[in-house]
Amino acid sequence: MKEELEFYDVKSKAKFKVTEYDIREKSGRFFAVTKSQAGPHECWRVVSKDFAAKNK
Repeated sequence: MKEELEFYDVKSKAKFKVTEYDIREKSGRFFAVTKSQAGPHECWRVVSKDFAAKNK
């Protein structure tokens, strides 16, 4: 089971916690990406390489 992560939605200016997210790598950095609860856009959060490997 994936760990619960807290995301910040820049467009709606609200924090929310989810366990449903994807791990993506971009330019050597790892990100957790989830769908926003307030609209059709995505919310991204930087995560460590170790966290990404553990929760992929």
